[in-house]
Amino acid sequence: MGLARDGSSNSVGDLVSTVGSAMQIISPGLPRGDNDLLIKLTTTQIQQQQQQLQHYSHHPLSSQQKQAVSSSGPANSSGTANTPGPTPSSPSSPSTHTPGDVISRPTLQHNGASSKSLLMFGSDGMGSLTSAPNQLTDMDRFVDDGSLDDNVESFLSPDDADPRDRVGRSAEVGKGFTFTEFQLIPASTSKVESCHFSPDGKLLATGGHDKKAVLWCTESFTVKSTLEEHTQWITDVRFSPSLSRLATSSADRTVRVWDTENPDYSLRTFTGHSTTVMSLDFHPSKEDLLCSCDNNSEIRYWSINNGSCAGVFKSGATQMRFQPRLGRILAAAVENYISILDVETQVCRLKLQGHKNQVHSVCWNTSGEYLASVSDELVRVWSIGSGSKGECIHELSCTGNKFHSCVFHPTFPSLLVIGCYETLELWNMTENKTLTLSAHDKLVSSLAASTVNGMVASASHDKCVKIWK
Repeated sequence: MGLARDGSSNSVGDLVSTVGSAMQIISPGLPRGDNDLLIKLTTTQIQQQQQQLQHYSHHPLSSQQKQAVSSSGPANSSGTANTPGPTPSSPSSPSTHTPGDVISRPTLQHNGASSKSLLMFGSDGMGSLTSAPNQLTDMDRFVDDGSLDDNVESFLSPDDADPRDRVGRSAEVGKGFTFTEFQLIPASTSKVESCHFSPDGKLLATGGHDKKAVLWCTESFTVKSTLEEHTQWITDVRFSPSLSRLATSSADRTVRVWDTENPDYSLRTFTGHSTTVMSLDFHPSKEDLLCSCDNNSEIRYWSINNGSCAGVFKSGATQMRFQPRLGRILAAAVENYISILDVETQVCRLKLQGHKNQVHSVCWNTSGEYLASVSDELVRVWSIGSGSKGECIHELSCTGNKFHSCVFHPTFPSLLVIGCYETLELWNMTENKTLTLSAHDKLVSSLAASTVNGMVASASHDKCVKIWK
């Protein structure tokens, strides 16, 4: 192509002349059918060239203009009323973001520790959950130092048209970090509802609709033990953080505690719930304390040593988890909000509101500073550290398959793995990037992670458990 007088490529004129010359050349001496075919092929090629030219002329690197990134208002930190939650972006104002946006709070500071490459995390692999960098600013820096060309395959670069990429069962989400299906376990003859790693990472427990809890060796992925005493489907499985114990809850209204070294029969069977026991958890430091909740919003504390109920109160239905390490508070999902309960006084400290639908899952990061909550349409990450009033610092809206479960990645704390119907959503909260990974044939009902072996387990209603690494 030639250059116009101002030095720019005269692409339109060249293309027009190309069309004319092509038609003149191919018209004589050919049968009409071949002639028409060549014209169509030539026209198609020209249209592709035009699209490429239009793409490059509108590429973000061809313009120095920057567009502002909108931010939503602060999250509701008071949360005193048990009412349907506000819109995802703000408790009192209409939403200004489109579905699938990751909300950047005005109080969040830019993280200047990002590496040159478009990695999911900083060079040390430890991104801060409270930072939400301006992607356009980062793009300018990548262009200035010439590193953009080296990272065109990075995880959701800012100029992607759609912020959610769908990939296969393996994702290279940044230099030095991949997320790949490592092992497929045909775990059950029916739906698998829950999974959990032992503290040393050597065992994986699964449970579901076949009424059995199974212990798997994570070195060979063979069955170590099968625990069979429940008379209805198993809803939750949890290892003790300090002892060789496993607890299981069931629709048969019971909670059972097992010795993982001698699991032929349960050590304790707790009764008292009047309906399906939905969830349970061991206290992180009090070895004797176990907690469970049922779908009638009743929470019970159990003394394992005494084999008795140590307390009963109302405030949990779907899932509950003790805060790691100290265990001073308990997070319990109730309808469309999360109760933050004082373990000693059983008083509700906070009500975390903002979800419109029922909260399916809650999970803590390893330090106990952040809590993630999941409903069909929304994932929220809350700051629950010392002195915090339960501020929502990150938010992700669903634009594809509905959300259901979540877990913080064991190696990269800024990455939240979200279980959906058939897929996993990898959400880098620091960089505000998401990636969708094909995972199962049905709902991903539960997720677990081990900081010891770096594995993530996904349990599904397709009767399988998969290991990712």
